[in-house]
Amino acid sequence: MRYSHLSLIFLLLYVPVFTQSVRYEDYIYKNNIRSVFLHPADFEMGLPVLDLNNPAQQLLFSFDDLDADVKNYSIYFIHCDAYWNPSDLMTSEYIDGFFELNILNYAFSQNTLQKYTHYDIKFPTANCRFTKAGNYLLVLYETPDKNKIVATRRFYVLNNVVDIAAQISQPIGNDLQYVGQHLDFTISSRKYELTNPVTDMKIMIMQNGRQDNMVKNIPATFMTGNAFQFNLDDRTTFPGSNEFRYFDIRTLFTYTERIANIFKDDNNKWHVYLTKDEPRFKQKYAFQNDLNGNFLIRNNDRLSNPDIEADYAYVHFQFHYPYPISKGNVYILSRINNWMLTNENKMTYNESTQSYECTMYLKQGYYNYIYAIQYDNDTKCTEWETEGNYWQTENDYYIFVYHKPRGFYYDQLVGLLRINTLKR
Repeated sequence: MRYSHLSLIFLLLYVPVFTQSVRYEDYIYKNNIRSVFLHPADFEMGLPVLDLNNPAQQLLFSFDDLDADVKNYSIYFIHCDAYWNPSDLMTSEYIDGFFELNILNYAFSQNTLQKYTHYDIKFPTANCRFTKAGNYLLVLYETPDKNKIVATRRFYVLNNVVDIAAQISQPIGNDLQYVGQHLDFTISSRKYELTNPVTDMKIMIMQNGRQDNMVKNIPATFMTGNAFQFNLDDRTTFPGSNEFRYFDIRTLFTYTERIANIFKDDNNKWHVYLTKDEPRFKQKYAFQNDLNGNFLIRNNDRLSNPDIEADYAYVHFQFHYPYPISKGNVYILSRINNWMLTNENKMTYNESTQSYECTMYLKQGYYNYIYAIQYDNDTKCTEWETEGNYWQTENDYYIFVYHKPRGFYYDQLVGLLRINTLKR
């Protein structure tokens, strides 16, 4: 049975936000919550961006509750600055209409060993619209206690008033010449005045949706009128990494490529063992189509509705490495885990198999991933020794332009460009 009505909570003035326990990042706070998605309603692999001037555009937020019961869930929104800190805006200054939405669209899983309840909601609605551009945090909580936070997700509202022209090239004359990808770009505007770019404008670049290696605060190299050039800056040169590894568990009844074993345990849970992966840093570059770290929820055995008919399985990873890394840890990295380094995707070294191993509980689908190392006392991770880096690798890059003109007290997102390395 599916329930498809929507309940809204209307608050007339400012809603106090209980921010003391909120993490301003993509994060799941409860173990019973899985497969949390936020994406354009018409493109499940798209970056969650809303056009401020397009009232018909919506995002779809969805998740599974493995308790398989019915709970009262609600969402609210926090406007943030360019660095994902809460802005000084009151809720009534960035939302027109209802400040919160109750999620009453839900459906129970069907024909699955893992029972769950699938929830989803689309926004904005006719009665809940954003009035300011910028970064936003969606906060999911269990009604009525705002301190019972369940998940948070980042998204963007864009007021596209600047033009961005960019090109990607192979770096010349530095250490990244054969392993990096360099971005040069120009920001300009005919109708919108970009005042004081040094202090009022913030530029960020993101590779494949990864927030962990985002480059921030890139200064302009040249300024001509209302056009600003950004080049000759080594910070806009990214390691190319490699094409993503993949596995396919759209069916649990057939051994697809890269699947070594599939079985059900005594507790009636699915287990999938992947073939052992090898380091690729000494291999020659080879192009292959991938999802740039993304994944798709699918069930090829039942094609009607993967949201509620895709099952869950314990997926077992093995990464061959001749010795344990003494001053670092190996992680599985992709949108599977929101590009974060957590205990769930941290690998453990097995001396007997000379491999790093990890098990993750995942919904059926097609997945991309890579292996990365985080060395001690380093906040970022590297793929040099696990995947290699190649300047030819196909990647997406996103250029974000934030502007906070004099007299304003919040960062506006005024420009956003996606560029692909194969479309130079």
